[in-house]
Amino acid sequence: MHIDPATLPRLFHGGAPGLKPGDLIVPGPPHVVDGCDICAARAAGQAYVVPGVGVIDPPTGRPDRVYVTSDREYARFHSSRYVLGDLYTVQLATDVEESTEDFFPTWCAPYAVVTGVVSRAVRLTDKQRGTLVRRWGALENARRHEAYGIGRGHSERAALDEDSPQ
Repeated sequence: MHIDPATLPRLFHGGAPGLKPGDLIVPGPPHVVDGCDICAARAAGQAYVVPGVGVIDPPTGRPDRVYVTSDREYARFHSSRYVLGDLYTVQLATDVEESTEDFFPTWCAPYAVVTGVVSRAVRLTDKQRGTLVRRWGALENARRHEAYGIGRGHSERAALDEDSPQ
């Protein structure tokens, strides 16, 4: 299904440091930070499971694509996985697909263009990581319930807002 990039919300990408507006973000190998169990699992093509929460940041099904999200905190998570990683606003230009891999709202395309730098050298506190992991679990639960027709009154939006920073 063709998605018009102009219809998408504000998009973020967290990743390699030092980019500036106008730079292209292209697909690359999985980034691995020493000592990061999630990174190691992802690079090995495996899913990292947090007990009581579920799979966190599984390996991508489309290594030929760049992934972006409208969820700033989710993008910050990806920024923080780099040593001095940065958070960017981006624009997708062509061949945009909605990602079904993530519980957060995510799209992918062959490349993205940096439109702005939101923050440099992103770091997350343990509390911020914990909040994100809880949101991740709530979204996974909401999607699982939706798939099985359980609790039809509960939406993903409610799960997203549950622990969102105000």
